[in-house]
Amino acid sequence: MTRCGRRSSTGSAARLAGALCLMVVMLASCRGPNYDVLLVGGTVYDGSGGEPFVADVAITGDRIVAIGDLGGTSAVETIDVTGLAVAPGFIDAHSHAELDEPWGMDAQGFLTQGITTVALGLDGAGSWQVANVLDSWESRGIGVNALYFVGHNAIRREVLDMDARAPTADELDRMKEMVRQGMEEGAFGLSTGLFYTPGYYSTTEEVIELARAAAEWDGAIYDTHDRDLGATYQGIGYDASVAEGIRIGEESGLRVIFSHFNPQGATNYGRADVGARMIDEARARGVEVWAAQHPYTATQSSLLAYALPRWASPGGTDAILSRFQDPDTAEILRVQVMESLAMRGGPGKIMIVDEDPRLNGRTVEALAEEWGLTVPETVHRIVAENGNASVMNLELYDDDNTRFLARMPWMMTCTDGRTPAPGQEVSHPRASGAFPRKMRLMALDGDDVTVPFAIRSFSGLAADFFGLDDRGYIDLGRKADVVVLDLDRYRDHATMEEPRLLSEGVVHLLVNGTFAIRDDAFLGVLAGEALRAPWRRGGDG
Repeated sequence: MTRCGRRSSTGSAARLAGALCLMVVMLASCRGPNYDVLLVGGTVYDGSGGEPFVADVAITGDRIVAIGDLGGTSAVETIDVTGLAVAPGFIDAHSHAELDEPWGMDAQGFLTQGITTVALGLDGAGSWQVANVLDSWESRGIGVNALYFVGHNAIRREVLDMDARAPTADELDRMKEMVRQGMEEGAFGLSTGLFYTPGYYSTTEEVIELARAAAEWDGAIYDTHDRDLGATYQGIGYDASVAEGIRIGEESGLRVIFSHFNPQGATNYGRADVGARMIDEARARGVEVWAAQHPYTATQSSLLAYALPRWASPGGTDAILSRFQDPDTAEILRVQVMESLAMRGGPGKIMIVDEDPRLNGRTVEALAEEWGLTVPETVHRIVAENGNASVMNLELYDDDNTRFLARMPWMMTCTDGRTPAPGQEVSHPRASGAFPRKMRLMALDGDDVTVPFAIRSFSGLAADFFGLDDRGYIDLGRKADVVVLDLDRYRDHATMEEPRLLSEGVVHLLVNGTFAIRDDAFLGVLAGEALRAPWRRGGDG
């Protein structure tokens, strides 16, 4: 608590100081409550990973203004949170929250996990017209805070369409200028989806050149869905893919985060230590490399990315269909589609989660049996009727790998979750359950990490990495993104069959000082902010 005056050695000075202090208290009493919100008696996990402590937390406006024993003070709203955990709002380090859609802008599935900030524009998909994105969020309102990345795939598609070739010198210069535009308008860095087309067609050197344009802003980030997590058909392999991501950061000067970092496929079960060692070695030589994870064994992406060899994708859907219709090419595809799916556990592990009710919740194998077609013919039909359908790949990640990586001091937490669209009755549950699922599996019901360590991976660690100096901690002057948890009840309920089931255990949640959840009730307010990167271009300021 703030004390009035300073103890004096003389009686008269002491009496004067006491009188002045009494006047301050009386004036404060006349002004009314000291704070807007006072959370009393909670167990504070401050985001640092240190031991929790019992304290009151006071909020005025959108800031945390006092922490400690605040007895004797008053607030517009005083809430007894004895026995509950008070923590910084969680930061989803890799998200696909659909904030631009009417059915996703309130971010309910994320907020009910305790998430108050999401990172978007990832997997190379972010627009280089970043100001348009941020301005639209500010004008319409969003339920969570959101930061944004400029995307390599979006830029490459604009300049080269879906061509599987290197850019000319003029085209590369144009792409660099688009990166610079995005950075100037508030992007946190450059994101790539080198697993996806057209990013897959780029060389490492092309990406380094674009990353150097982003690195003109001191502190900027390279976020990568790297080229091959271990289950990419005719890929470079998991080890080489991790090495490539590190090289791009090291040679460009960008700080690196590996999206949903975890080796994929049965051949990589038990190999998490390989990627972790590569990251540790890079960090030891001064390269800033970090990562994020979610706790599920299933992924979600697109049918074309999982089923087709990359040589078959240039030109878009029409060109792909023409290849299926060419007898010689179709014969090659019949073999390679099966080989590609075999790396992922076979067609029975590829579940369609598209909005089309004829397909939603069905595996490629089940559809092939129902339609009386071969698996490659089934893939052809789905593409012809639905384009690039959204799919899940079941059991692609290994739980032991995930638990091992959760213990790394550089491992943040993410959902990698996309808000289910109307009609997606079966979808990935991570958009509504990733954070409590990780907490329960690895800290509350398991002993992989401690609760303070888990909360740091949810909050302070990501705030440090993203340069969010006013978020991520319960600390004086920080933004009042605050979650109050009942750890006994904090758990996920979403399943693939019912992905919209909300998590429980978030008793109260404030976003920028405004209640988004109060007494377990979701309020539907749009209190989030569009966050602009704090970086400055080299030599500016």
